Amino acid sequence: QLQLVESGGGLVQPGGSLRLSCAASGFTLDSYAIGWFRQAPGPEREGVSCISSRGGSRTYADSVKGRFTISRDNAKNTVYLQMNSLKPEDTAVYYCARYRFRNSVCYLGRNNYDYWGQGTQVTVSS
Repeated sequence: QLQLVESGGGLVQPGGSLRLSCAASGFTLDSYAIGWFRQAPGPEREGVSCISSRGGSRTYADSVKGRFTISRDNAKNTVYLQMNSLKPEDTAVYYCARYRFRNSVCYLGRNNYDYWGQGTQVTVSS
C-alpha cells in the first residue's frame, strides 16, 4: 500500500529550526519527485519546495528561499525539509506529496501530485 508519512513538526520560537521528514513506502521512491506543501487555516495549499527523483533539481517558493532546504535519501526512502530562520507566517500543516510523473523534474502546482501524506503541524510562536 502506497504511503507517505510526515513527521518532525512541532512548536518552535521565531528564528528557530525544524527538520521535517517524509517517509515513503509502497513504491520506488527514486523514480519520483517529491514536493512539500503547507496549509494555514483556509482553503489554499501552498507549494513550498520540491525535489526531482534523483535530487539533481530543487525548486523553492519565494517565501522560503534561503531559509528552507529540501533533500532526499533514497536508500532510506525519506525526503527531508530543513527549515531555518522560521517565522510566525510559516505556521501551517505541512504535507509531502508524490509527483504524478516518473523520473521527472518537478513543479509546485498541486495538481501535479497524486498521493499525499496526512500532514504534520508546524507552529512558530514565542
